[in-house]
Amino acid sequence: MADTYTWGIANLERQVADGVVYTSHWTVNAERTTAAGDTFTAGVYGSVGFGDPDPKKFIPYDELTPEIVIGWTQDALGGDEKVAEIEAALTANLDEQENPTNESGLPWS
Repeated sequence: MADTYTWGIANLERQVADGVVYTSHWTVNAERTTAAGDTFTAGVYGSVGFGDPDPKKFIPYDELTPEIVIGWTQDALGGDEKVAEIEAALTANLDEQENPTNESGLPWS
């Protein structure tokens, strides 16, 4: 079954005076459910800063939506290439969970 990725915004930092958002705290969660019914999950959290907004494209704070800010966040991170890189790292994490190549523990009870 295919992996699913869910981008989200955990928090925003903004200037009180004008509502300009200058930092996005973002998450990406990945999930895989196998044919056997096992579910594996992985996630990442980060933050990214934004430059000064284009006055012609400014969106008031109370009109922002998750989709708008996720788009800004992905663009600020580096666009489609960086999104693919983040999702590939999560896929590798899910692969390792499903088919571990390393273990820890002790050889004695």
